[in-house]
Amino acid sequence: MTSETQPTRKGEELDVEKLAEHLKLSLGLTIGFPKVRQFLGGSSNLTYLIQLGKEEFVLRRPPFGNTVKSAHDIGREFNALSKLSAVYAPAPKTLLFCDDETIIGSDFYLMERRYGLIVRGKFPGTYSSDLDPETSQPARLAIAHSFIANLVDLHTLDYAAAGLETLGHSEGYNRRQVEGWTKRYFAAKTDEHAELESAIRWLNENIPAEFGTSLIHNDYKFDNVMLDPNDLTKITAVLDWEMVTVGDPLMDLGTTLGYWVSADAGEDMLNMPFNPRVLMENISRRQLVEMYAEALGRELPNMLFYYVFGTFKIAVIAQQIYARFVKGYTSDARFAHFDKFVAALGRIAADAQHKGTI
Repeated sequence: MTSETQPTRKGEELDVEKLAEHLKLSLGLTIGFPKVRQFLGGSSNLTYLIQLGKEEFVLRRPPFGNTVKSAHDIGREFNALSKLSAVYAPAPKTLLFCDDETIIGSDFYLMERRYGLIVRGKFPGTYSSDLDPETSQPARLAIAHSFIANLVDLHTLDYAAAGLETLGHSEGYNRRQVEGWTKRYFAAKTDEHAELESAIRWLNENIPAEFGTSLIHNDYKFDNVMLDPNDLTKITAVLDWEMVTVGDPLMDLGTTLGYWVSADAGEDMLNMPFNPRVLMENISRRQLVEMYAEALGRELPNMLFYYVFGTFKIAVIAQQIYARFVKGYTSDARFAHFDKFVAALGRIAADAQHKGTI
């Protein structure tokens, strides 16, 4: 991961003494107390950097205030990642799982630390003019091609051979997703969002048959991907596997498209840190779809439903986070205005639905 760490946020601290004792017993380490810092950016499961001497690990745990274990199932994430990392190079290797909640107040797992560049909004650093994505369209296209080709690599993986077939099944997947995320939205609802609820009704009335069956990430965007800073077309890691499952790959692509906002979404949305703004301003969602179809070697159906669904799903995730903030389960100031984010996503989803295009 990157060096974007901070001291642990108030209310999200770990019991370092108990953690140290457990890690010494589990990993056979004799070094003293670990240094613990928190990674920036994540808004669901919490991620920490654990430093033990020269050794560095990454710890993942559910958010504080989580009352639905299945919504942040760390054990499921650990098991999936353990198998996936053996066959898919961008997936970090796992080290241990702990279900003893007396250690840090929840179950958790430890994985290897990967290194690379996580891009949030803007490409940092200086590149030669022909490789600089801030100035070079060929560089932008090459990065986007690599980003989409890596998603196709995941979707064409033999998940059954990797022992991941029990994560889910494709038959009826699209209906379960639409109905399930609809229920999640209303369970976390705090405000009225008429446009979003219009899109919800449209989705429930227009569910397509499954396009295929694949292993899917379910939250694939640039700030869940690590790039080689010496070659931005090389992906060193894909992170945040809490929603990994088996289902329709176009639902996965639809979520990626949902994060890919265009200029008509407004400045606030363009400045959200999920993807590099310069790519979104110069590469369209339609181009991403064409890249995906080319890498897959298969013609795709109209992507409108999948795009609207992806946008809606992101809105629900934001609404769930905002509800946690309203209820006082997190004091993270980033979430204080997520209601406006939900409203904007609802407007985008409804506009796409009415225009009939992504």
